[in-house]
Amino acid sequence: MAKVAVILSQLAGDLPAAKESLLLLLPLLLLFLLPLCFSIIRSGRRQGTKKLPPSPLALPLIGHAHLVGAHPHVSLRRLADRHGGEDGLMLLRLGVVPTLVASSVRAAQAVLRTHDLSFASRPQSICGEVLLYGPSDIAIAPYGERWRLAKKLATTHLLSVRKVQSLRAAREEEVALVINKIHGAAETRDAVDMSELLSKFTNDIVCRAVAGQSFRLKGRDRVFRELIDEALVLLSGFNLENFYPGLARAAGGLLTRSVRRKAENLRVQWDRFLDKLIDEHAMEKADGGGSDPECDFIHVLLSVQEEYGLSRDSIKAILVNMFAAGTDTAYQTLEFAMVELMMHQKAMAKLQHEVRSRVPKGQNNINECSLIGMTYLKAVIKETLRLHPPSPLLLPRVSLEDCDIEGFQVPVGTTVLVNAWAIGRDPKLWEAAEEFVPERFIQNEEINKGIDFRGMDFQFLAFGSGRRMCPGINFGLASIEIMLANLVYHFDWELPKGVDKIDMTEVFGLIVSRKEKLFLIPKTDMAPCAF
Repeated sequence: MAKVAVILSQLAGDLPAAKESLLLLLPLLLLFLLPLCFSIIRSGRRQGTKKLPPSPLALPLIGHAHLVGAHPHVSLRRLADRHGGEDGLMLLRLGVVPTLVASSVRAAQAVLRTHDLSFASRPQSICGEVLLYGPSDIAIAPYGERWRLAKKLATTHLLSVRKVQSLRAAREEEVALVINKIHGAAETRDAVDMSELLSKFTNDIVCRAVAGQSFRLKGRDRVFRELIDEALVLLSGFNLENFYPGLARAAGGLLTRSVRRKAENLRVQWDRFLDKLIDEHAMEKADGGGSDPECDFIHVLLSVQEEYGLSRDSIKAILVNMFAAGTDTAYQTLEFAMVELMMHQKAMAKLQHEVRSRVPKGQNNINECSLIGMTYLKAVIKETLRLHPPSPLLLPRVSLEDCDIEGFQVPVGTTVLVNAWAIGRDPKLWEAAEEFVPERFIQNEEINKGIDFRGMDFQFLAFGSGRRMCPGINFGLASIEIMLANLVYHFDWELPKGVDKIDMTEVFGLIVSRKEKLFLIPKTDMAPCAF
């Protein structure tokens, strides 16, 4: 899942490690890339009258990488406004890799729907191939029969509405653990590290869904989190092949050997950990376990292993996908929702009124049945995802063939980035586009009627669209809704003493996060909850 966009800021000189790497590699870059530059020029001449999307002036060797800063989604919107034209399409060259940026509804629809099949594959990377077991995963596997089979398995057996509903009791129990922990802090008026608490909650939800209640045995929940964090660091790190694939492959991959070695060492840890879990579940299955409809993902995968022809590595690839994709996206959405509510106290009060008024007298918790009809809760989550999509540039795609989009020629092998963050803040689409206004999804029905993030409305692409759309929407939303509802139901919140403003500085990565942790003080006169 190594996003090209994560590396852009590094190549642009925002990270010291990338600067040092490029300085050391400059002589080799000149040696290998000068012939390639001539090849690019000859290729451009051969295209004759074919019209490419508009593009700013590029520099030799690095192309447009110098124009992309520490927050690529922001700088790419600025570049698109200046160079992209009315269609919202812009062609950049990052190193030697052609990269199409779609920054409008029209452009996004062309890429994700009209020409979805042409852009259905992913750019490949060494870290991704090693950590996600080659072409066996769902997120970054190249488009083909193996990917289609893995996607079908996930959507049918792991992430279906029925399966998500079967995990309801587990979610409610995990929420109760968090709420009761906050109650302890409320009694002493201590500030709560909400970043740590929400991160652990979403991690535990995923771990429990994947491995069952035994995930806390011998500190396995901490091991899960550590492995995921290490994997995300590697996948987000500087990778030469994202910009100079020919150079990266030269001399037997000498220049990427260090990255590969780190990825392989981490994969050994994943192998050791996952093999033990799978073996334990296989023994339970042999003893007659794993037939419960609420059983965890490992049991499900073992039960369909023969039907889908799954190898051990295929099972591990899907499990790593579940861990990596299901944890930080939900956590960051919850944190950004709390941040926005703290900065907009009228919205907080309105949400608390809705949640507290819907709970029957004598009930001291919000269960999933209580969520039915909470329209403002859903509007708050929608508005949070509009302003803060977890992956603002979505996962990159790559063109499988030459393609004509809006009269422009997009060559085969072009990386494609869809700037969902820019589209979600487009003032031509959204009134008061930069402001947090949940009411927009309840009022103004003529403008925003029925707009949702499930891939059909291209002005709202928090989870993508088309064949490569995130299949875990229902799973993630179920955790977000019940946790957010309980947080505002049980507690009133205030900032720590001496803090009058929340720092909104972001850090770009596979998942965009806030730079500073969120600390809040809870107040309550309610009793702890018990599901």
